Amino acid sequence: MDVSAISSTEDDDVTLAVVIKDIARQQLVKLGAAGLSPDTVARDGGLPVADVEAVFPHRDDLLTALIVDAYDASGEAMEQADRAATAAGASGGARLLAVTRALRQWSFANSAEFTLIYGSPVPGYHAPQDTVPSASRTPVVLAGIVRSALEAGELSAPRRPVPGPPLLLPEAVQLFGGTPEAPFSDIIERGIVLWSSLIGLLVFQVFSRTHDSVRDEAAFFDYAVAVAAESIGLVVPLSESTD
Repeated sequence: MDVSAISSTEDDDVTLAVVIKDIARQQLVKLGAAGLSPDTVARDGGLPVADVEAVFPHRDDLLTALIVDAYDASGEAMEQADRAATAAGASGGARLLAVTRALRQWSFANSAEFTLIYGSPVPGYHAPQDTVPSASRTPVVLAGIVRSALEAGELSAPRRPVPGPPLLLPEAVQLFGGTPEAPFSDIIERGIVLWSSLIGLLVFQVFSRTHDSVRDEAAFFDYAVAVAAESIGLVVPLSESTD
């Protein structure tokens, strides 16, 4: 990558940040997040270490930027899929299938970034609050679909409510827009189960944990989403195409 023309102007500082992150993403594939550092980026990109450190002073600064970008890109993929499905008049279940397929497609196309945000923690790294808004895009999309389905009367009442007092933090209630009335008063907890099931399913598929168990992993993914959606009383129409 030719970086010889990059100068120290403000616009070029932005360009340099883009170049550095592009190099770092390539290194994620080769070295993993634990092997990433300003030194390795500078070496692979033919840049002075001082130039890299001027933009990302420490490894954690670079990791945070890559994590934010990964959450934003995966969230945008889901948001675009949901806008298209909504514009086509899709049901809540069809919207859910569309956004989860979009996240699956992004995850396989960007497996190193998927691993960065959903794989094993990077030793010594603690994600700052700066990552929270971007990380929230995925649950916000899912919550919006569930909320719309509830308001449209598309959800079946649960057969067994979550026992005991509410298990939620205020932030989760706020993200959903408040706690619904019975019999859907535990729908937020159920939505978190759906969200965690989705990420767990993707981890299994991206890391090749289902390839030796099922003949068609894409079809199995759709089926698993439909099964998980049953926990919130939402029917995912597997006979309908959302592609």
